[in-house]
Amino acid sequence: MSLVLDNVSKHAGGHVHIENVSLTLERGSLNVLLGPTLSGKTSLMRLMAGLDAPSAGRVLVDGKDVTGVHVRKRSVAMVYQQFINYPSLSVYENIASPMRVAGRPKAEIDRRVREAAKLLKLDKYLDRNPAQLSGGQQQRTAIARALVKDAQLVLLDEPLANLDYKLREELREELPKIFAESGAVFVYATTEPTEALLLRGNTATLWEGRLAQFGRTPDVYRRPANLTSARVFSDPPLNTMRVHKRGLQLVLATGEHGLARGVLAELPDDDYTIGFRADHLYLTRPDAEAIALTGTVAVSEITGSESFVHIDLPHANGGSDRWVAVTRGVLEVEPGERIECFIDPRRLFVFGHDGRLAAAPPLVLAA
Repeated sequence: MSLVLDNVSKHAGGHVHIENVSLTLERGSLNVLLGPTLSGKTSLMRLMAGLDAPSAGRVLVDGKDVTGVHVRKRSVAMVYQQFINYPSLSVYENIASPMRVAGRPKAEIDRRVREAAKLLKLDKYLDRNPAQLSGGQQQRTAIARALVKDAQLVLLDEPLANLDYKLREELREELPKIFAESGAVFVYATTEPTEALLLRGNTATLWEGRLAQFGRTPDVYRRPANLTSARVFSDPPLNTMRVHKRGLQLVLATGEHGLARGVLAELPDDDYTIGFRADHLYLTRPDAEAIALTGTVAVSEITGSESFVHIDLPHANGGSDRWVAVTRGVLEVEPGERIECFIDPRRLFVFGHDGRLAAAPPLVLAA
């Protein structure tokens, strides 16, 4: 099947939940909805499923308008972060329930329940009731039920958030394969850019109920269409600063000067916003072309394998920006300490007055 959202909006109680979103999701595709909490991911999924009706726009399945069709009359499976199971049924019967409703043969039900249970590490718990399971096991039961339903549209709303790290990694690899083979449209909501990259497929970046960008996940990450999309697809947060370009000279908001090299070199003279990710803010000079700035350490976080250094950079005319640098290993710096940092002009995203991308790093550097 194909699913098309045609300029759908959802307004309720004077609030905008979704505004003019258009998307086309193809059969067998994996589509990630990426955005922070309250960006509209769950609201959009409810419109896709038929749980809510849009205030404006249409929802089409295989070209047929299903805008007013209730979820019960659609082929939909949905799993939420907060798992939902039948408390009086065993794990086996929870997983089997959609196939029993569909009238599948007993032998097929048994085979598919056990296959799904094995994949989700539930084969030892099939005789237990949900109340006898951990939270992660209950979530896996809900996912297994969605796996066997053979729905044309599968919606997973942050379904792995309650699982342990190892199982999350395994399922991130296996789930897309399973749903691609089924031919279903697979929609997966997450707040984590890393999860979107691991799942691959397509990514839609959402912000305050609006679609910032949709495309192949690597393309959206490497070439964000606008500043909003770049911010959504960056964790730690995207480092940004206003700059002014005049000829070959670049003046940063801090008052520091540099040469307009790299992606800035061919742009017309104007004011821009530069953006770059935390792993492209260096605390040692990477090469002779790097632009040096001096700031103050605000916070230093050490994870063991990496250090996250938050740096305040005061503007020449008031205000400031806070940047984050990620470095390997343990870097011991103290709050209030003056620190020099460097940006590589070849690795900058540059955005114009309208927030749209004006220049981006070459693909060989964009990762």
